[in-house]
Amino acid sequence: MSLASDKVVIGKIGASYGVKGWVKINSYTDVPEGIFDYSPWLLADGKEYQVDQWRPHGKALVAKLDGVDTRDDAERIKNLDIAIDAEQLPELDEGEFYWRELTGMQVVTTQGYELGTVTEVFNTGANDVLRIRAKGNDAFGQKERLVPFVFDSVVQTVNKVERVITVDWEPGF
Repeated sequence: MSLASDKVVIGKIGASYGVKGWVKINSYTDVPEGIFDYSPWLLADGKEYQVDQWRPHGKALVAKLDGVDTRDDAERIKNLDIAIDAEQLPELDEGEFYWRELTGMQVVTTQGYELGTVTEVFNTGANDVLRIRAKGNDAFGQKERLVPFVFDSVVQTVNKVERVITVDWEPGF
């Protein structure tokens, strides 16, 4: 499965700001201003946009996009997701993963029991968690499992090539 041509959502266009086409920006990047490190933005209207200007506005961010010159233009792109090509993401160090890389991987225990397939990764504040859809014939009657993505104590290995995550986890839990 090639992830090279995938799109990654990094934010969302908010309400219009003023009458000259400025919009509020909801950033999903670790550092909110980091959203402006990526260009061009691919919006759900199928068009590419360049950021002409941006600035903080209180605790929020506002931006002026090329070609969005009026309040009506800004209203047309309101609530659209901001995506970029996955190729624009920085390379990670060994042992680091983007959540999107983990989605779809098979999860097996150190004893060889197949727990299922990762359908989602999310953060609880304490750690990341894998949501795993169990096989239809799961011996423990599980439909899904939530397994903490914590290296050494739970996650033993992540094989990107074979797309398998090995965990030290009790299948009945």
